[in-house]
Amino acid sequence: MRVIVHGVGAIGGTIAAELARAGQEVVGIARGRQLEVIRDKGLTVRTPELTYTQAFDCVGDPAEIAFRPDDAILLTVKGQDTEAALGQLRAAGVTDQPIFCAQNGVENERRVLRRFPNVHGVTVMLPADYVVPGEVAVFAGPKFGLFEIGRFPGGVDAADEALVEALGHCNFAPFLSEDVMRPKYGKLLMNLRNISGAALGEGAAAKAVGALLIAEGEAVLRAAGIDWQDVGASDPRRKDLMQMRDIPGVDRVGSSTAQSLARNVGSIETDFLNGEIVVLGRLHGVATPANDYMMALAARMLREGLAPGSIDGDEVKAALGL
Repeated sequence: MRVIVHGVGAIGGTIAAELARAGQEVVGIARGRQLEVIRDKGLTVRTPELTYTQAFDCVGDPAEIAFRPDDAILLTVKGQDTEAALGQLRAAGVTDQPIFCAQNGVENERRVLRRFPNVHGVTVMLPADYVVPGEVAVFAGPKFGLFEIGRFPGGVDAADEALVEALGHCNFAPFLSEDVMRPKYGKLLMNLRNISGAALGEGAAAKAVGALLIAEGEAVLRAAGIDWQDVGASDPRRKDLMQMRDIPGVDRVGSSTAQSLARNVGSIETDFLNGEIVVLGRLHGVATPANDYMMALAARMLREGLAPGSIDGDEVKAALGL
């Protein structure tokens, strides 16, 4: 099996580097300075225990890859970039190779399934930052990440087993999941707080707003008849396998949303996180004022180029009645 990692950022970069370090054949797909640095020097991975630089093949477009039947494609771009990535894969000649959505949110799998028949979900618990081109930082140990992997919409097959085996040779904790969307909905609830932390910083105001966002999310999922699996701190596997840890000399930027704002990339995935709750709320008659408000705030931050943590927490709490 060869692993194609489409989107070599914090998540994709960590996975690609770890797979390559374990001897797995890997091809990354990156862009801009990230691509240039990886091609020139490899990718530097900073962790609580060690720092290493790993080389692996990397291209700027899937069209540069001669796809093989034994390829497994890991889609690690953010939700707002999925459509463009799928167009690239189709134009490059991808047909029925397994495509794994190692992404936040729950809509990517459906979008892939419109174009390709062999779709899999990956619930990703991997606290990593990508801000500086050519570097990622992973703030967890003893394992860097925990994954739930299964076929979409359900079941597991040989492709899932092969990926779990490959990731198991790395410093990850991968698990097969017969119903992979249950943990993905659990991760969605956690990710509703991304925008509150990115906008307000990680203080008391962000925690209060985040709790409100999750409460709305849980109410919406119940109304929609959607079950979810807790993948947060109460997951018993987290205590033994993956806990948050500091990296000496490295400050954590925060969630993927905060990282997008810090890098000023011009887009964030809020529409595919809080936006999922807003859509389901509208479909099932459940009001979602807090998630609506934070989506509008995210759009404003993008429009005005505002930095992470620059929004007044008291102003947001007052607007949400907290």
